[in-house]
Amino acid sequence: MKRLHRQLKRYWIFAVAGFILMLLLLIPIRLAIAHYQAPHPQAILTLGGGIDREQFTAQFAQTHPSLEIWVSSGISPNNAREIFGAAGISDQRVHLDYHAIDTVTNFTSLVQDFKSQNLQHLYLITSDFHMPRAKAIATIVLGSQGITFTPISIPSNEPTESLVEILRDSCRAILWVFTGRTGASLSPRVAHSYKCV
Repeated sequence: MKRLHRQLKRYWIFAVAGFILMLLLLIPIRLAIAHYQAPHPQAILTLGGGIDREQFTAQFAQTHPSLEIWVSSGISPNNAREIFGAAGISDQRVHLDYHAIDTVTNFTSLVQDFKSQNLQHLYLITSDFHMPRAKAIATIVLGSQGITFTPISIPSNEPTESLVEILRDSCRAILWVFTGRTGASLSPRVAHSYKCV
């Protein structure tokens, strides 16, 4: 009986692992379909992290006047609106969102907004040192929802983030795909749980 129990447990683990792997393998397919259906970006997503990102985005948006702009947890609303206003970008084009507390939640807190707007392709703007981690998370979070992206890096003098940070946040993004949670509530900085709807 014990042997049968061990075999069933082993098969159950393989079945769950296979199911997770199968779902993760669907992400590249969903990204390819989204890119085929929307070969050109339909909006701009900027990850907050410094005034240079909003300044770059304002300049970039001037050459893409039909695209709406989403800024996730960037500089203060007054400063952001001042930068975009000085670039001649109307408030109606700019969506400032402050729900995110880190890079994973930059994506998970907005993905439903993108889906409700039927967006399938985004420009992703962040600093060059941050882009590898942002791309890894975007591939998982946005890709799982059928949204592709085109990365635009802002040059900086910062060293690229570590592989450990990229792997940690990739695992958190996978957790979100399967549970709707990012693990952000485990951070000592966060007093409450974040669940992405």
